[in-house]
Amino acid sequence: MKKLTVEDIELAGKRVLMRVDFNVPLENGKVANDKRIQAALPTIRYVLEQHGKLILMSHLGRPKGKRIPEMSLAPCAKVLEKLLGKNVVFVNDCIGDTVDNAVKNLMEGQVLLLENLRYYEEETKNEQGFAEKLAGLGDVYINDAFGTAHRAHASTDGVTRYIDQCAAGYLLMKELDYLGRIDDNPEKPFVAILGGAKISGKIDVISNLLPKVDHLIIGGGMAYTFYKAMGYEIGNSLLEEDKVKLAEELLVKAGDKILLPEDCMVSDQFDFEKRTVGVLKQVKSSAIPREAYGLDIGQGSIEIFGKVLRDAKTVVWNGPMGVFEIPETAKGTYAIARI
Repeated sequence: MKKLTVEDIELAGKRVLMRVDFNVPLENGKVANDKRIQAALPTIRYVLEQHGKLILMSHLGRPKGKRIPEMSLAPCAKVLEKLLGKNVVFVNDCIGDTVDNAVKNLMEGQVLLLENLRYYEEETKNEQGFAEKLAGLGDVYINDAFGTAHRAHASTDGVTRYIDQCAAGYLLMKELDYLGRIDDNPEKPFVAILGGAKISGKIDVISNLLPKVDHLIIGGGMAYTFYKAMGYEIGNSLLEEDKVKLAEELLVKAGDKILLPEDCMVSDQFDFEKRTVGVLKQVKSSAIPREAYGLDIGQGSIEIFGKVLRDAKTVVWNGPMGVFEIPETAKGTYAIARI
């Protein structure tokens, strides 16, 4: 069945509920890198040109159901205003009377940005009551958040059960088209980069990629579960204890295809909610201090991965190399992006 795109749906006068990925790094209450916001602009502009009433929703960070001011999407509204050259209405919630009234007053060609979806734990739990409330804000639904499209969350999966017309935005279609071409006949050498926090969300991706890739680079929080499987000390680093056995099996199955960071940036002080980190030092991945948090890849890893990537003809990348929401621990991710 052909996937509907934003161009296949009548938008004029409609309330267009659109899932975007504005999970951007913040520094001192300001957006430190607006690339993800920029990536959503083609679909946003198209909806506005078609006289839709645009309601944007996104998450930022992992507030885990708590209203953490440092993870508000308010700074994103200011950046979006500048990029669009027009007013963006920001509402400090994503459901409730305040939101309903703001949507009711929205005119054709106007933009409304909702507050962080993950201030409600119902978002990641895909709670249907929450999804139905979100769906009630729109007549049509557009998903343009490739980075979260694989997650069964209320804003990506749940809402589609309550809105008849659902379609993909330009960014999502571009990524799906690219992945489809890679799946059919990738030009070799083929290198995949997988980062982010957890193996559990990428088991199917890893299993699908292993037979096809020449190298699979693994970074981010998920790397530490692999280190644990190798018998390394990982200190206070992120660990999926119930996935250690799986990581061990994947290492055996992959042979020398899997490349893990040889070094990492660690600190004995780290608070994700407050976006703070202590003094960072580089250590070998096999020598992480017992009280330390592994937060980014080191310079040696950047150089090794860089050589592999420069030789590649096809590269697929999903997920950051470290805690990219904090500038000090986003350097590995940006270094890989510049290669």
